[in-house]
Amino acid sequence: MNELFAALRAVVGKDHVLTDPDMKSGYEIDWLRQYIDDTPCVVRPHTAEEVAGVLQACAAAGVAVVPQGGNTGLVGGSTPRDGAVVLSMQRFTELGEVDVRSMQVTAGAGVTIEQLQLHARAAGLDFAVDWGARATATVGGAVNTNAGGSRVVRFGTMRAQVMGVQAVLADGSIITQLGGLPKETAGPSLVQLLVGSEGTLAVVTAVRLRLVPWYQHTAAALVACDSLMHAVGLLPALRALPNLDAVEVLLPEALQIACKHLGVKPPLDPASAGAFVMVDCAAHRDPTDELAELLGSQIGVLAVGAQRDKLFAIRDHITIAIGALGKPLKLDVAVPVLHLDRLVRAVRTGLRELAPRAQLVVFGHLAEGNLHVNVLGAGDAEAALKELVLTTAIDLGGTISAEHGIGVSKAEWLERLKGPAHVAALRAIKGALDPAGLLNPGVLLPVE
Repeated sequence: MNELFAALRAVVGKDHVLTDPDMKSGYEIDWLRQYIDDTPCVVRPHTAEEVAGVLQACAAAGVAVVPQGGNTGLVGGSTPRDGAVVLSMQRFTELGEVDVRSMQVTAGAGVTIEQLQLHARAAGLDFAVDWGARATATVGGAVNTNAGGSRVVRFGTMRAQVMGVQAVLADGSIITQLGGLPKETAGPSLVQLLVGSEGTLAVVTAVRLRLVPWYQHTAAALVACDSLMHAVGLLPALRALPNLDAVEVLLPEALQIACKHLGVKPPLDPASAGAFVMVDCAAHRDPTDELAELLGSQIGVLAVGAQRDKLFAIRDHITIAIGALGKPLKLDVAVPVLHLDRLVRAVRTGLRELAPRAQLVVFGHLAEGNLHVNVLGAGDAEAALKELVLTTAIDLGGTISAEHGIGVSKAEWLERLKGPAHVAALRAIKGALDPAGLLNPGVLLPVE
């Protein structure tokens, strides 16, 4: 290891190879404190060439590498395991000038989503992808997991925003495609192959991203629904809104614990409904009247300005509120929207049988059928409950991960979801680009 440390210091400088236990500790544990392991060192390169040198040094030493951005992942995909070196991308913070003509910008992998949004807005544009961890989640992590968030109904996931990448392959080769051409028919897209690859095929160092108009006039509503089926029934009318920006769903427990954590009175009584739908519209002119007219027959509250901010503060703090109550079983699944009620009913039935004292907290992105299923106090039933939730999602034609990624948490489930031929194809790609298995082993694909 001393030889490896010396080689790494020669590449990035002695100040950016962390071996002291106290300095490493924050990189060795995930946000939920579920995945904890030691790393021999944390390396913090600053350029693609330095990343190449790090990968070559680690390959020569036979040591695996785990790329890490903001470390806000929830499936163990960015924490070290089995003696792997942590490759921190936090120094890749360069933001290029916003090209207002093409509505694009180039961002380093370590730029946070919030920094990117503010940078785009300073030029009169916006970055479309958004979620509660925007202040710490990074561009590189969002690309690697194909992150989604609340605005997917309007703009799509991270994949739809990526126009090009710079990335370093396992052998140190650097691929640079940052031109951002919207039309190109020059073979399969290696750029899109890397989106969602969770750091297993290459280390993404910079990204060319699509920007969108900055809609500064907003209106939001919280609608009380009799049931989850009632909430789903609102979707056709909501999708007809030309300025629809987000459609979130909160089951009563989620609304209640978030408000309690924030110390605020719930905008609607959590006991008054079976589900709550949070609707957000954004436009170049005030969309309040259109939203109010559409929801006039619904029981709810229309909020603009500060009240809207309150609603989204509640939504953004649900995960934090859950974490404050304990370490949850946290699952990110999606099913066709018509089957959302079946999914939740199956989970509630399973809880009554397997862990009757556990607390279920469910919220998510209604338009995409994406629910974040959280169980507090599952105890010894955690494995059985995970099996139940993921199996039910697959059986209903859904997925075991809609935006958090597979990581190590669900790697053993990928073949059940996609089938053996699909996984074999992914293994073939992995073998071609990373034959030594250097990059993030055990993530996405289980180690054979």
